[in-house]
Amino acid sequence: MIDESDKSLFRSTVDNQKPIDKDNNKTQSSYKTKSSKPFENYSFLYEPNISGSQIVTHFKDGLSPKVLKKMKQGNIGSTPSIDLHGHKIEQACKSISDFIHFHSDKRFVQIIHGKGYHSDNGLSIMKSQVVHYLKQHPNVLAFCSCPQEMGGTGAVFVHLKSDV
Repeated sequence: MIDESDKSLFRSTVDNQKPIDKDNNKTQSSYKTKSSKPFENYSFLYEPNISGSQIVTHFKDGLSPKVLKKMKQGNIGSTPSIDLHGHKIEQACKSISDFIHFHSDKRFVQIIHGKGYHSDNGLSIMKSQVVHYLKQHPNVLAFCSCPQEMGGTGAVFVHLKSDV
């Protein structure tokens, strides 16, 4: 026969247990939440310093060369993109901020800035500003010009920090 103290111990242990979620559904609190607002601590660049045909590449220390190679080849799958044609510098930065914040759960995004061929001196102010902005953004690990068939030097793929 089972002793009463053993029954009591068993009952107290079983009564305090929580059921296991067999479907592995996580509660909202177990996910890392997005920061409350988009990145706003950036500066503007009003003098262009990059030509429209120049290939751009930037990455933070520690990034795998394989990831950068995949980006340069366009082997990163489907990515959300934003087109900045027609934007003014301030408006473009705000749009990029909102775009990156909204897509912070993605690994890669694409920013289409154009080549600036209509610029007076052959330098692209929008491309220069996008590069300047991305170097400042704390969630950007790397960026590089897209392959020719995906926008070439008129667009960049951006590698974002994982949000999860």
